[in-house]
Amino acid sequence: METLDSFADVPGGRVFLRRWVGEDARRAPIVLLHDSLGCVELWRDFPAALAAATRREVIVYDRLGFGRSTPSMQAASVRFIDDEAEVFFPALRKALGLARFVLFGHSVGGAMALATAANCGDGCEAVVTESAQAFVEQRTLDGIRAAKAQFADAAQFAKLTKWHGDKARWVLDAWTEVWLSPEFSSWNLDAQLARVRCPVLAIHGDADEYGSEAFPRRIVDGVGGASTLAILDRCGHVPHREQTDEVLRLSASFLADVD
Repeated sequence: METLDSFADVPGGRVFLRRWVGEDARRAPIVLLHDSLGCVELWRDFPAALAAATRREVIVYDRLGFGRSTPSMQAASVRFIDDEAEVFFPALRKALGLARFVLFGHSVGGAMALATAANCGDGCEAVVTESAQAFVEQRTLDGIRAAKAQFADAAQFAKLTKWHGDKARWVLDAWTEVWLSPEFSSWNLDAQLARVRCPVLAIHGDADEYGSEAFPRRIVDGVGGASTLAILDRCGHVPHREQTDEVLRLSASFLADVD
């Protein structure tokens, strides 16, 4: 399958993106939004598999400050989810000329996908969330504190530098310090969910170490359009890696009904 690498200008710099060309150019492409420590490369072979399963083009990008994108010149804001939906994604959409699209977001990328769908109106055909947070839960904070302690070890932190280079410290702090801050404690997606009118599939593992099933249930109950809940048995926070075939099956079936 052909892949195309490029950069797109957004406020504050350039973001790196990779496209997997799908079989049917008439279908809206799927844009993947990564998690708090993620980047294009960490999706590994999932985008190609998703493109094959859905016959759609798949586009993945490194958010500003991550991976091969421009370093961020500012500390991460408690508004970072809204900023992605209201500032950065619209700029990326304009650069790519996307009239219509599907969003697939993992972890906080799922929250961003929903906020973006709420902001983009009819431009978004559907949303797939995977392990998305919908509010601040104690399990999430406990998981972040445990991860922060692990990354204090130089060998563990080196794993971040492999993917983010000199930006690794900013990437880690943008996750841990924002989520653990008192200013972020009241964050939730409720207002955005009510404005999401497109179909939504919420996928969540029953053993997700960063959030309970209350997250996807809040999502499917709160969105303004049709919604589907999929709880995966014996699955943690990264379903597309832990149960790849099932995530592909669910996504392809869901998007086939959207066509």
